[in-house]
Amino acid sequence: MSFHNGYVGGGPRLSGAGRELDLAMRIATLLPSATEIVAALGLAGEIVAITHECDFPPEIRDRPVVVRPRVNSHLASAAIDAAVEGALRRGESLYVLDADALSAARPDLIITQDLCDVCALPSLDVEGMAARLPGPPRVLRLHPHTLEGVLCDIETVGRAAGRGDEARRLVAALRTRIAVVATACCAPPRRPTPRVFCMEWLDPPFCSGHWMPEIVERAGGREVIGVHGRPSFRVEWDAIVAAAPEVVVLTVCGFDVRRTCAELPAVAARPEWRALPAVAAGRVYATDGSAFFSRSGPRLVEGLEIMAAILHPEVAARLISPDAAAAAGRSTPAGAWVRVGAS
Repeated sequence: MSFHNGYVGGGPRLSGAGRELDLAMRIATLLPSATEIVAALGLAGEIVAITHECDFPPEIRDRPVVVRPRVNSHLASAAIDAAVEGALRRGESLYVLDADALSAARPDLIITQDLCDVCALPSLDVEGMAARLPGPPRVLRLHPHTLEGVLCDIETVGRAAGRGDEARRLVAALRTRIAVVATACCAPPRRPTPRVFCMEWLDPPFCSGHWMPEIVERAGGREVIGVHGRPSFRVEWDAIVAAAPEVVVLTVCGFDVRRTCAELPAVAARPEWRALPAVAAGRVYATDGSAFFSRSGPRLVEGLEIMAAILHPEVAARLISPDAAAAAGRSTPAGAWVRVGAS
């Protein structure tokens, strides 16, 4: 339950008798997954600062942006990779934290991450800044590497934000959906297990990592390059060809379907690409990686359902019916993925 439907900042919550229940918390979410977790717990109204990438749910987009990138995200994949590598070699942060804007937001709780210095502002940068703020605010660091880690982080955020019960209910619902997918795709009678390559970056190619191999496995496939619970890494084209994936799923970090499809032709022109069994069979899929695969939040479970629909379309209708979706207050995401076929 949310006590605040709009963006209102701090102040006491009162019971019907006027008795103070607890204090409204001002929360700065310095990575998109944290924003989505906090909102899913009914606390969107208490988010007072976000990053440039925080875009879901839509009602938080008017919040002050306190983190911005140093690298131009509109560059082509190869240029972004070169800029990132150059900054890391020089020991430079990839993000700028606006100290004045964060101070003006007056957060009680700042949520950051230890997972990836490329994907979001490192927690050490945040902690140094937070120590100089009034209070100072509490800093909560998230660092999940698996689906279980994501679910545990949701409960951790819930406890920190005074929404422990809501977090437990949310996690229970997510576990149920995960189990439905696993039963549909992996329980007897056993279906064929396709060889899958999830591509997290296009140029140069990177495999997926962390929770992605697990998502593929629970959706009834086998990730042939990425390693469960470990970060993504750069892959040479000859290794991709040797892995002979039967399905290629483009889960590009930070890209939606349109951006992925726009950059695909440069990759598809390579002879190695045309040699892949997945390409020959027309089983290449572009997804909204940013929304459903890159962020360690509740929508990863939608990503799992999308992966199951891609790998085993014959069971997709059983994952969640339209009536069940309506009852749960959610729907199958439009534009979440598209089959791009042979190139």
